[in-house]
Amino acid sequence: MRDGSEIDQAEQISPPAPREAWTGGFWRTLSGRFLILTVVFVMVAEVLIFVPSIARFRADFLNMRLEKAQIAALAQLAAPDMVTPELERELLANAEVFNVVLRRNEVRELVLSSQLPQPISQTFDLRGAGPMALIGDAFAALTGRTGGIIRVIGQPVQDAGLLIEITMDAAPLRAALIDYGARILVLSAVISAITALALFWAVQRLMVAPIRRVVLHMQSYAEAPEDARRVIAPTSRVDELRRAEEAMAVMQTQLTSALRQKERLAQLGGAVAKISHDLRNILTSAQLFVDRIEGSQDPAVARAAPKLVGSISRAVALCESTLTFGRAEEAAPQPRPVDIALLARDVAEADGIDPDAPNAPHPVTLHIDAPQGLLIWADPEQLYRVLSNLIRNARQAIEAQGKAGQITISAGQSPVEYWVMVSDTGPGLPERARAHLFEAFSGSARKGGTGLGLAIAAELVRGHGGRLELLRSTAQGTAFILHLPKSPTLS
Repeated sequence: MRDGSEIDQAEQISPPAPREAWTGGFWRTLSGRFLILTVVFVMVAEVLIFVPSIARFRADFLNMRLEKAQIAALAQLAAPDMVTPELERELLANAEVFNVVLRRNEVRELVLSSQLPQPISQTFDLRGAGPMALIGDAFAALTGRTGGIIRVIGQPVQDAGLLIEITMDAAPLRAALIDYGARILVLSAVISAITALALFWAVQRLMVAPIRRVVLHMQSYAEAPEDARRVIAPTSRVDELRRAEEAMAVMQTQLTSALRQKERLAQLGGAVAKISHDLRNILTSAQLFVDRIEGSQDPAVARAAPKLVGSISRAVALCESTLTFGRAEEAAPQPRPVDIALLARDVAEADGIDPDAPNAPHPVTLHIDAPQGLLIWADPEQLYRVLSNLIRNARQAIEAQGKAGQITISAGQSPVEYWVMVSDTGPGLPERARAHLFEAFSGSARKGGTGLGLAIAAELVRGHGGRLELLRSTAQGTAFILHLPKSPTLS
């Protein structure tokens, strides 16, 4: 990873983040949460270690009593005449038991004995006790549920008999367990604190500091995205962070370039809009003079006047289209359920096509092939404009070929989206138009067209999160299809 000098350098490159952005509470930060999780997991690990440890400590404690009692019993058996009652009491006191019983050669013998202060409350056999039994007995003793006088049975060491049995007070066992448990808990807390602090420091240096550096670069770049000097320079030695920095550097570089291009295009667009405005005024004045020329008696002038009027009209229309496109700022769509069949019918009727009169003398007929009652989640006004552009283009293509044709609007849905297709039987799009489709001022199929209709339609569909595509374009006709995502409320 980077050393501290790289972090200091990053802070010099970009101003620090506002304090409120970093002081939302220490425990809400990545470092704080990691510290809490570290302490919790270390404590859980210590608990998992503590449980068998306390059981093992109890078993060792009782086995130690059994061994001491066995030694005292062997002393009694070795010299029974030499062990006085006083020495017997001393042996029992040294072993910290009340009675010692040995079973040897199938004979159970009370070797050492004294008066019990109270009856035996429980018996524990260590010979066949499993882990769970030892753990349960240990916690019973630790919590005081095992009290009073207890009997303990075990296996003598060195095969000194079949079994050894002692009676003892449970209070010393509980005191020893409490002392041992307290020492284990204190040690666990110390280990947890040291481990948490070490991991906290490591995470701060190896993870949080590089992430903070990336965040600082992002904030610095956001303040002046046109400044190429603020593009992040990948320096991390961690593969994941390195790839993130490289991806961010590429994105920032592309965005900076795009912003510069956008600024130049905006300036160029402003100049074009001013020129178009002035040119439209000039052409409008020229159109007035042409209207007067049309009344001329000169045959040559009379023949040229209509062509001049058409040329000036197209120039005026181009200026107006340019001005409209330049100042268009489409509002965000307001989707709601739209009956696609009814909307298509309204668009066709507004364009002069009657869907209810397929045999009408009009050269263009319309056929709507959509399920009855199909509701599409879209902005009705914007979807109307999209269909209007597609239908108008289809009608003009059919009329341009000089014979009758048909426009078909079909619609349907899949599990994830709606689709609407507008197809016609026109002559198809020329190669030049297909190469620049959906590009303003470039994708027109008609002479004198601007190509703004398809560009605006594609932009409106993208605003819905969908896409407009050319499905096919041949000599038998053209088909456009638009895809719109389904709303979660309707799916």
